[in-house]
Amino acid sequence: MLTSSEIRSRYLEFFKKRGHVIIPSASLVPENDPSVLFNTAGMQPLVPYLLGETHPSGATRLVDSQKCVRTVDIDEIGDNTHATFFEMLGNWSLGDYFKKDAITWSFQFLTSKEEGLGLDPNRLYITVFGGNTDAPRDDEAYEIWKGLFAEAGVSGERIYFMTTTPSGKEPNWWSAGENGPCGPDTEMFYDVTGKLNSGMTKEEYMAADDRQEVVEIWNDVFMEYLKKDGAVVGKLEKQNVDTGSGLERVVMVVQEKTNIFETDLLAPIVDNVTRLAKSPEPRGVRIVADHLRTSVFMIGDGVRPSNTDQGYILRRLLRRAILRTQRMGFDDSITTLVPVILGIYTTAYPALSERQETIFSVLTEEETRFRKTLENGMKEIEKKIQHASVPLKEFSLDASELFDLYQTHGFPVELSIEEIDRVRIEDGGVPIPSDVSAQFVSLFNEELKKHQEVSRQGSEQKFKGGLADHSEMSVRYHTATHLLHKALRTVLGETALQKGSNITSERLRFDFSHGAKMTDEEKKRVEDIVNAQIAAALPVTFEDVLIEEAERRGAIGLFEEKYGDRVRIYQIGEGDQPFSLELCGGPHVGNTSELGHFSIKKEEAVSQGVRRIKAVLE
Repeated sequence: MLTSSEIRSRYLEFFKKRGHVIIPSASLVPENDPSVLFNTAGMQPLVPYLLGETHPSGATRLVDSQKCVRTVDIDEIGDNTHATFFEMLGNWSLGDYFKKDAITWSFQFLTSKEEGLGLDPNRLYITVFGGNTDAPRDDEAYEIWKGLFAEAGVSGERIYFMTTTPSGKEPNWWSAGENGPCGPDTEMFYDVTGKLNSGMTKEEYMAADDRQEVVEIWNDVFMEYLKKDGAVVGKLEKQNVDTGSGLERVVMVVQEKTNIFETDLLAPIVDNVTRLAKSPEPRGVRIVADHLRTSVFMIGDGVRPSNTDQGYILRRLLRRAILRTQRMGFDDSITTLVPVILGIYTTAYPALSERQETIFSVLTEEETRFRKTLENGMKEIEKKIQHASVPLKEFSLDASELFDLYQTHGFPVELSIEEIDRVRIEDGGVPIPSDVSAQFVSLFNEELKKHQEVSRQGSEQKFKGGLADHSEMSVRYHTATHLLHKALRTVLGETALQKGSNITSERLRFDFSHGAKMTDEEKKRVEDIVNAQIAAALPVTFEDVLIEEAERRGAIGLFEEKYGDRVRIYQIGEGDQPFSLELCGGPHVGNTSELGHFSIKKEEAVSQGVRRIKAVLE
């Protein structure tokens, strides 16, 4: 049975023998393409050459194994075939060969036992472009496949024309986005069960695809057209071929596995997560293995956790992985899995080993930071336990309290329920019944959807504090306004009071009372104060109190809002003299260390006596 390393090498050598120049994988981070955060396909680093520029090698035939990241299917991670990081085996013709050679070589590599993978051609199924208003049906590709199957003695109807779906999806039409080369493609699927009927109708085939009984393993794109601003505007000067084959899926079918997590690319990671977790959960184990592998490659290519762009994706993946380890009783640091990942990829990507010290350092710092956030959530639950009005064996929290823990501290509802169960059991009770638990989660999700809906409604329906949406970045910016407010009052005096704010996932805008333009020195002092509080990793907590108590403590109210008898005050810092104490409705991060570096980009007048600051977190 071929290993993943052997499959990768065979692919490169197969096309090298057919005149292709082997090129190294580009970085995961695109060099000259601001439209995407990561390279999501092998062709992306080659777009200039697909559009007509001469490749530096001078070759018109290229082949490589390109590192890729896609998070569009992140909710699918844990099923049999999806991964956030994957390698795309690709070969290209830059105005050289076209459909006949591309399809023939694809078929030969997949089925040849001498040079290729030796897959059974009787388990292959093919889709081709069925035509639309931009291009005619691809009868040429259909006839090529029909001839190849006839020569190989493959029986049954297994080539399907695919047309626009009712939802508007265009099967077998590929493009890099709104601008760039595009064209029809032909896709190759493999029966992973070995039991499907070779005479399936198109509808039966599509149902098998939905059940993941057939899995896409190869795609030949015939780049004939050019797209501008989402519309096909004409044909390219030269016809190109872009071939893509996901290594993880190819390894899966070659090694006769039913999912990518049982292959030698992921099984060692999965096995170690399973071994180290007290209560391993199959999907959770897969998510940890996938996300950490992706994170290692990202860090290896220079990405660092942050609140924007590539860094935000890295942070999100790591936090999803850490949450899963927490739920499964994985007490070790996630860094214990790094040597396993490096062991799988050292030969193919030696630079990973050279950067392993950095990888360990970045993962350790981010894990420590996030576990502080989780710790803050646990403290809030402990407060509720201490003030419980029922015996602990009957202790519970309602859905609104669970949502509040999530909204304010980023504490996952599943962990809240697990902690409630622990408290009940330790006091001689039983866990929350599964139906009640499911009801809590359902109500929580309903509340979350309400907030997400408000986010989509734009400026007419904003959250308290001026949030335009409820994203993680907006929550960070909202918390930063508290630090900014206090810093302004420290530098400019007590008359600097908040007059309004507007927050998006990209920046904060903060209006405050002040009669003169701020000097550069004043702006620098404000920045330094805010960043000092971020570096101090101050906890962010809240408490619901009577309005009189809030006034007694000196809490600052925002705008001219009218408050009820009870108000919520948010405190940044500990003790009787925290850094900031304000009336606010939330949401906020659990610790200032989550914010990133604060930078003022602009300070300007809004009206008489009111100034405005625009700032970002980097």
